[in-house]
Formats: sequence, structure tokens, C-alpha cells
Amino acid sequence: MDFIKVLNLILKSFTEEDIQYALIGGFAMGSWGIMRSTVDLDFLVNSADLDKIEKIMTGYTYKNIYKTENVSQYISDLKPFGQIDFLHAFRRISLSMLKRAVERPIFNSKYNIRVVIPEDIIGLKIQAMSNDISRELLEYADIQLLMERFGEKLNWKLIGEYFKLFKKEERYEEFKKKHSKTK
Repeated sequence: MDFIKVLNLILKSFTEEDIQYALIGGFAMGSWGIMRSTVDLDFLVNSADLDKIEKIMTGYTYKNIYKTENVSQYISDLKPFGQIDFLHAFRRISLSMLKRAVERPIFNSKYNIRVVIPEDIIGLKIQAMSNDISRELLEYADIQLLMERFGEKLNWKLIGEYFKLFKKEERYEEFKKKHSKTK
């Protein structure tokens, strides 16, 4: 995937159509200084914008290959365009993530892009491993990296809510003890 080319097109269209979005996944971690290889782009989007997103994506030769109430995936036959996944925000918690998203520089500050904050990346990772136990080691490794990097700067109360939501309070206490001076 040609990330620069794709993001240039997508972000321009998102701005023109007033799409509520935030970057999530591996690329979002990179925007926070934690490099991780990734082969696609992942966005959190307001579900109210899904019709506009469909129009944008099909306009750039993407085909919708999977869609549920919660997610949609688009892929292009054109190799530089690759795959883009969308997580649909319609619940209070995911809509709050969109509101908290911040502008972050990417590609040596060539572009600015809305990205979910580290606490919300952690929340999404807890959700991902709860939905698919085979992802647990990878997701916990990413959570560990985020906590090592941001430690005391993190909103531990918000992180605790995510762990509690997915019934992982014991693991939260372990992480908090290791990465936060606040007990």
C-alpha cells in the first residue's frame, strides 16, 4: 500500500465531506512514536457518515468486501491502494473516542491526521483481544509499549474503565502497579 498516496486522497475527501474520523490500529501507534509494521489503514468513523464513506471509497476503486453493524472493510484491486478497515462508532464509548481524537503529524510532519489518544488505542486493543483470544499476546504487547512510553501521562481512570468493561480488572491492576505511581 502506498500510504502517502492513499492518505492524501482519503483525508482530502474526508475533509470535503466533513467525515468524523480518527486513525486507529498500528498506524495510529506509529503516530504516537511506537513503530509497528502494518499493511493496511484502520479508522474509527461515525456511523452516521457511512453512506458518504461508501461513496468516497467506491470513487477510489475500493470494493466493500465485508460489512456489519460494527465494521466494514474495503479493498482495491489497485495494489497501491490496498485495504482500509473502518470501525463504526455509534455507541457512547466509541463516539467519545472520536471526540477525544487529536491532530498528529505523520510522514515527517508532511500531513496532520486525527488519531485516537493512547488510552483509546488501549481500549480498542482490549476489545480486539476480547473478541479474538488469538490476538491477546500481540495486543498486550502493544498495550505494554503504550504504557511504557506514556506511563504517568495516561488517564488511568479511563484505562481502568476499559479493563472493567471487558472484565480484565486483575490485568489492569498489574499494569497500573508497574506503570503508574498512582496506586
